Amino acid sequence: MGLLLGCSGSGATPGSAPSGASPTQVITSVDLGQTHTGQATFYTTADGSGACSYDKNPADPNIAALNISDWAGSAWCGACVDITGPMGDKLRVRIVDECPDCDPGQLDLHPDAFAKLAPTSEGRIDITWSFVACDVTGPVTYKYKDGSNAYWTALQVGNSRLPVTVLESSPDGSTWKGTVRQDYNYFLDDQGFGSGAVHVRITALDGQMLEDTLPAVQELLVTPGHAQFQ
Repeated sequence: MGLLLGCSGSGATPGSAPSGASPTQVITSVDLGQTHTGQATFYTTADGSGACSYDKNPADPNIAALNISDWAGSAWCGACVDITGPMGDKLRVRIVDECPDCDPGQLDLHPDAFAKLAPTSEGRIDITWSFVACDVTGPVTYKYKDGSNAYWTALQVGNSRLPVTVLESSPDGSTWKGTVRQDYNYFLDDQGFGSGAVHVRITALDGQMLEDTLPAVQELLVTPGHAQFQ
């Protein structure tokens, strides 16, 4: 059963992380809509896969790799970015990868995305950009990582309108246990979700929460949730 909980803003209290886990960098709702300045480049191997651990999707060129300064431990994976090019042309892309060699403020685009802002012969252009809510259809999705089992569980959230900052699990929907986001864009419980169906609760950047009940852990299983962030 899916449930959309009301926005709880900055006062939301996430579940505690598993013992011994390292916290990841925190992003805040202030980051959404904030204007960044930098440059755009492109990389010819862009195919939708990369540091965010998404599957290849050659049919979608509107993708980008994010500079390491803004990476925040994969926190912006799946987020959407509105870019304005030097001639005023606008483009929306989705973050699917990290660019370790990029300068602060830089976005490394799919060549076809870059070409919507300027000729690829230019190679590098000045841009302004900001993180925005994605235009998605349908509910969020959940994917168990390869190797996941009842005793070591990593779960990825996909098709989300907003970045997800917290993921918690519960055997009964009443007592919640935190996870830790990894830099490969999965939320990890290194003690596992246990056997049987599991309740999960995710919190978006603005404090909205969704609850879903997922099938028992099965590596590479992808299952839809029942709602989407507003």
